[in-house]
Amino acid sequence: MSVARAHLWHLPRLLKILWAGTRGQGPVGRRRDEDVRALGQLILRGKVQLWRGEGRARAFLVRDGRRIHALYTSPDWRGRGGGAALVRQAQQESGRLELYAAEQNAAARQFYLRHGFREVSRGHGAGNDEGVPDILMTWERPME
Repeated sequence: MSVARAHLWHLPRLLKILWAGTRGQGPVGRRRDEDVRALGQLILRGKVQLWRGEGRARAFLVRDGRRIHALYTSPDWRGRGGGAALVRQAQQESGRLELYAAEQNAAARQFYLRHGFREVSRGHGAGNDEGVPDILMTWERPME
């Protein structure tokens, strides 16, 4: 199991993971063709890391500088350390990270709290694709 930079040939697998995590889970802000275009561009810009289990991409994280935009794990691989490995890698590469978690997604919020993030502020969803209330969470590397 390892973390690596995603390449364009990973796009079909990453889309499958994305859609398994978003479709049927409440409002979706984009059409599938928009997801294909956006994720493909992010991969080409080097913003996507993936986690492999048994030789296949099982989870991925999208990050631009300090901002984590997305973290998705294949449903049958949740709880196996992929998300944690991706967050740890991002924490090693940056002294500060921030993200927005949907207020209704208690499992995601607990996951980030376990990895040292803290809640900073709450919003009404005006800035996210789905229009759902969200929580800004941040992590900072401890001073030594």
